[in-house]
Amino acid sequence: MKRKHFFLIPLSLLISFGIFGFNYAQERPSPTREVSGSIGNTDVKVVYGSPGVKDRTVWGEVVPYNQLWRTGANEATTIEVGSDVMIQGQTLPAGKYSLFTIPKENSDWVVIFNKVEKQWGAFDYDQSEDAMRIMASPAKADFNERLKFEIDEAGDNEGKVKMYWDNLMLPIEIRTR
Repeated sequence: MKRKHFFLIPLSLLISFGIFGFNYAQERPSPTREVSGSIGNTDVKVVYGSPGVKDRTVWGEVVPYNQLWRTGANEATTIEVGSDVMIQGQTLPAGKYSLFTIPKENSDWVVIFNKVEKQWGAFDYDQSEDAMRIMASPAKADFNERLKFEIDEAGDNEGKVKMYWDNLMLPIEIRTR
């Protein structure tokens, strides 16, 4: 009889940890989101932490101008391309990259594809590991409380990865071969 109860203790602990762990993931202030799509014949995936505006001034305060930003919250945002792509005339090899930006107040932003995919924020960012840097023009957009990414296929071999947050949209144009 005692042996039957002995097995209930580990089982109840596993169930408890599973339930509490599940609730913690759902209650994360900037939940992890993922978006996948295709541009031409290439699969594209973006994984990011999705912070909220929460009645704050985002651009210039929460996200300072002229400073490296992880382009999301928590872990650095990652972008994965299934085959080599062209971005502003440069080839980005197939693979997974951390995606950083340097926001500018009144000009194009710097968009950085860094070869070190697993990073917490931008604390250990190393510029020597950059695979590519491009410039992208932000535009006004409808208000978005939470940061989000979309993948839009514009034509046979071209499309955009778009970041939306607050009243801004940042497009990254991608061409496949």
